[in-house]
Amino acid sequence: MDVIGLMSGTSVDGIDGVLVSITGQGYAIDIELLEQVSIAYSPELRRQILEACGGASFSPAALAALDDDIAISFANAAQQLGPAELIASHGQTIFHRPPNTAGYGLGYSQQLGRGALIAHITQTATVSDFRSADIAASGQGAPLVSPVDACLLSHPTRHRCVQNLGGIGNLTYLPPWRQGQSHLSNQIVGWDTGPGNALIDWAVSWFTDGERTYDHNGEWAAQGTPHQGLIEQWLTHPFFHAPPPKSTGRELFGADYGQHCWHQGQDQGLSEADFLATLTAFTAATVAHSYRQLPQMPEDVLLCGGGSQNQYLRSQLQLRLGDIRLTTTDEVGLSSRFKEAIAFAILGYWRWTGQPGNLPTVTGARHPCLLGHIDQPSRASSSSRPKAA
Repeated sequence: MDVIGLMSGTSVDGIDGVLVSITGQGYAIDIELLEQVSIAYSPELRRQILEACGGASFSPAALAALDDDIAISFANAAQQLGPAELIASHGQTIFHRPPNTAGYGLGYSQQLGRGALIAHITQTATVSDFRSADIAASGQGAPLVSPVDACLLSHPTRHRCVQNLGGIGNLTYLPPWRQGQSHLSNQIVGWDTGPGNALIDWAVSWFTDGERTYDHNGEWAAQGTPHQGLIEQWLTHPFFHAPPPKSTGRELFGADYGQHCWHQGQDQGLSEADFLATLTAFTAATVAHSYRQLPQMPEDVLLCGGGSQNQYLRSQLQLRLGDIRLTTTDEVGLSSRFKEAIAFAILGYWRWTGQPGNLPTVTGARHPCLLGHIDQPSRASSSSRPKAA
């Protein structure tokens, strides 16, 4: 089955899309990556999304318009990938609240870019809203890609971790498991490790008045010196000491937290380069800190996401992981840039074929469940169908 997977993460830099051919059933699947595309958000749309993530007030009409604009952007990405039998769209997260953080018992997660409009524009069945079913089962709704990691990246004899370094970092611990088996190991665990690129990207944008949105290859940070005292202070944040399952987002590690850190950096006399070096080293330290909660330390760490291309971040992470082999998913045959989009294509395929997509040992849900809502395309004439921007 040819499936399009669409993903935009907490970095809010744009949409990654893939067209993959998926064969097999359940966890015994094979994939072939056929096409891939990355589409940056327009500066105006990115600004609106970041405002929504930051808690700005939107009228119902304005929020609906933003929802539609994001869906049109996702549909445009899908149309650049060619025909498919199914689209699986994660959408754009603007708010994530883990369970038991506000007295409601259940968590909450909101993604914009409604699947119904994507299906309408592309005339292709679309799976979206992947997180709500897991949340309704008392789960975190995140991370969701761990069972996909197990299927595609497990090793029959080696203990591995897959470490995503998107806007927020997350890990999947993979004990030895032979790919193609019908049941996953119940020893697989995973959780959000904390900030990935979010704080680094915020600082670069802040220092350049938005002219730059990320630290290319970590080159700016490499000119500075990390402040270990601040790193140790920031690691006392309660999130890092909470037991898994756990998840987080810009609500904890966004612009407000970044400003707080910057003020502390100024008190210590840090230059901009020193501050970026400290944020980057802090990100690496949060990952290494999380690994102390694993059943055992892995032999391999496979990096993916935008942060996997940041050489300074990788060097700081290797410094803290010692002799553990650090590489990327590219080196074991899976695109590190497009892994998340591939994962949601598979989650959409599982929803379409009736295979539960969550992993309760990771999300904390009471039981496995089908993830995602399926929207079938409406019958629209070409004159009434919205055009993708």
